[in-house]
Amino acid sequence: MVYAPDTRAFYDADSHIMELPNFLKAYADPKLRDEIPEVSYSASMVTDEEVATIMDQGGRHSPEHVQEMIDLGDTLINTSKEIQALGAFNSTDRSTAMDMLGFKKQLVFATHSVALPFHPSSKTEARLRYGATRAHNRHMAEFCSDDARLMGVAVVPLDNPDLAIKELDFAIESGLEAIWVPHRAPIGFAPGHVDLEPFWAKLAESGTPFVLHVGGSPLQALKSWSNNGRAAVKDWMGGGENVRTKDATMLHQPTEAFITMLLLDGVLARHPSLRGAVVELGAGWVPEMVRRLDDITRIYGRVDKSVQFDRKPSEQITQQLGFTPFPHEDVARMIDQSNPDLYLFSSDYPHVEGGRDPIAKFEKVMGTRSEHDKNLFYTENFLRLWPEARVH
Repeated sequence: MVYAPDTRAFYDADSHIMELPNFLKAYADPKLRDEIPEVSYSASMVTDEEVATIMDQGGRHSPEHVQEMIDLGDTLINTSKEIQALGAFNSTDRSTAMDMLGFKKQLVFATHSVALPFHPSSKTEARLRYGATRAHNRHMAEFCSDDARLMGVAVVPLDNPDLAIKELDFAIESGLEAIWVPHRAPIGFAPGHVDLEPFWAKLAESGTPFVLHVGGSPLQALKSWSNNGRAAVKDWMGGGENVRTKDATMLHQPTEAFITMLLLDGVLARHPSLRGAVVELGAGWVPEMVRRLDDITRIYGRVDKSVQFDRKPSEQITQQLGFTPFPHEDVARMIDQSNPDLYLFSSDYPHVEGGRDPIAKFEKVMGTRSEHDKNLFYTENFLRLWPEARVH
């Protein structure tokens, strides 16, 4: 049996690969290979023993493990998680997983290999950062190349506009179908800086959406906020290395700032065919952001000519962007507070954060909505951003 009901077409705006240690090194330029670090699982629930066992098996799950996952049938998403999941790092197994999940298309993001491209230390050379970026994009393109249902997501840091545009060209030519950029300010300037104008223009012209995703900015809030003189608290999975309570309440703030600055600098207005999605960063904050931007531009636009737009911010955002709610969020309430065109379904397979049954969780609040609203959430809002993904 298949997990997704056959009553509609489900398009999944968020899934992941669980990179093996050599994910970047194996695809890096030979002259950089020795300097590119292995992908680390030190800050995750995946153990060193799990990784070592898989590498000892030639970078594969055992046939017995694969069959055990296949035997789960329509409960695959309930149990098959993290690096032990079916298709976590093997593209052939991932196609089998897609057969079992029943999604028409699925965006595929990296998990741990973006650390070097997105979060450099002050001593990290641009050649290494963008060399790791190229290695990621080569590997992601290959992983998704044999199954049209898998939509590979490239990574492109924006800190060096010339190198960012060069990497964007490579990603588009490689068939990658979305461009993940960090949702922090590029080093020393705004994402709407004039030097990045060719980057946004090329995305718009090519019809390739940009995406923001958790991990594109530090997960944790400033340490000062948690320095209250009391004992450290656990994260939601019972450990201490992931997102804690205070982190979760502030996780969206860099994202909201990025979208706000991009809009106020006129990038969406100048490029009406530019599209983008905000993924795995929640969406409960979106209705208020939309209202605030309409209010601010209406008031300040009286004196600030740069925000005198032909389309209100709410119109630009609705027409050009989409947002994935967490499974625990009330999508129906968000729709009531804004509009049904803004929100996208996602599974987060095979991460545990996606839950055991994301469709059931969303249906718990969407069950009483109109068929029109449901169809937008599960299908048509995705296809507005990726129209060529439609499966007839």
